[in-house]
Amino acid sequence: MGTKLMSGLWRYMLSIPPFLWEKQLLKESAKKRAELAFMTEEHRLVHHYIVRELPRVGEPISPEFVAEKLSMPHDRVQSIFDDLEEHMTFICRNDEGSAVWAYPVTVEKTPHHLTFSTGEKIYAA
Repeated sequence: MGTKLMSGLWRYMLSIPPFLWEKQLLKESAKKRAELAFMTEEHRLVHHYIVRELPRVGEPISPEFVAEKLSMPHDRVQSIFDDLEEHMTFICRNDEGSAVWAYPVTVEKTPHHLTFSTGEKIYAA
């Protein structure tokens, strides 16, 4: 099956010709790559760790906790927390500086509840 883009208009589904959307898709892809250029492997490691641990821990995760668990210098983890929060895509911290939100999960109450197959429960960000 080929790649198609369909758009709904009232009661009808219309096929959008590829020449109308492929160029825009390439532009958006390049834009996203540029936005993520700041992320190093350490940034990804810290972010992925927070996402995995928030459901398990069920409470905000401090930079000190991450530094200890990942055997990284505290100053480096703090800098990574700052970078991730500055880009407003990856984490959000509380007043104490701990991560309460790491896309796509949060320990703060939202209308979106998640339950994992492991039994862990958390809210969706």
